[in-house]
Amino acid sequence: MSDRLIDSALDRTIAPGYSRLGLAVRKRLGSWPADPPRMDGKVVLVTGASSGLGRAAAVGLAELGADVRVLTRDSDRSAKLARELEKETGGQVSGVTCDVSDLTSVRRFTGRFAAAEDRLDVLINNAGVMPPERTETADGIELTFATHVVGPHLLIERLAPLLEAAAPSRVINVSSGGMYSQQLDLDDPQTAHETYRKNRVYAKTKRAQVVLTHEWARRLEPKGVAVQSMHPGWADTQGVRDSLPGFSKLTRRIIRDAEQGADTIVWLAASPDAQRPTGAFWHDRRPRPEHYLPGRGESDQDRSRLWDAVQDLAGPV
Repeated sequence: MSDRLIDSALDRTIAPGYSRLGLAVRKRLGSWPADPPRMDGKVVLVTGASSGLGRAAAVGLAELGADVRVLTRDSDRSAKLARELEKETGGQVSGVTCDVSDLTSVRRFTGRFAAAEDRLDVLINNAGVMPPERTETADGIELTFATHVVGPHLLIERLAPLLEAAAPSRVINVSSGGMYSQQLDLDDPQTAHETYRKNRVYAKTKRAQVVLTHEWARRLEPKGVAVQSMHPGWADTQGVRDSLPGFSKLTRRIIRDAEQGADTIVWLAASPDAQRPTGAFWHDRRPRPEHYLPGRGESDQDRSRLWDAVQDLAGPV
């Protein structure tokens, strides 16, 4: 009981729980979940792998023996990154290329990937952006929404056969604690009719990721694929330093490093205890509430409306 109370108090007070201090305290609790086993023979795809959480997750998974595919937008960068990580971990890492925000790029990549692979044990949707002003992709979709929501949706859809072939397998959507500040916006999901504020738009799309996780979990559970979302707490990444320099400076004494932020990503990918409950929102190896205020949750109709809207934007498989 005391472990649960401490863990819950850290979660609700945010600053202690999201910092490296919260992670250190939780690791000392008797209820801290066991470290994951090795992943020899498992194929893992990590998007947004060039730096920050994606790179740290790729390192952790390669060290567990997984055969890791690191995805970036540039082929030379992917190849260089794979060589660096193989040297660093002694594991098997290869580079693949795709712009997750570009639906044509996603279709081309998934076609190549499906032709080259016979299974996919874990898909980690980690690629992220926080542009300073509203821009649209070649598909006419707001960039943040395309990168965090529509592109990953199409990735899951087109890679589902490989995930099913590897069942029990997993999808992990890397969200953000910032999503707690926003409700699902079904009237203006692409921020076309309100003043663009990058922090708010980022958080809105991260909320949408969590909502879609439920829908994917419901659809893929019968096929042996678990779909989870998570947030890393406050992690010191290049993206945070570039996009939120004030926040980065304010929290520099307590912010987690990338490896600490990626701990739950690696655990969700590898631990047998992370297959259930599917559709959950995780932080520090535990399912967390998706709302803290009563009456703020999304209805089944809300989830269905979001699914349909994203499906229309993603287009045919």
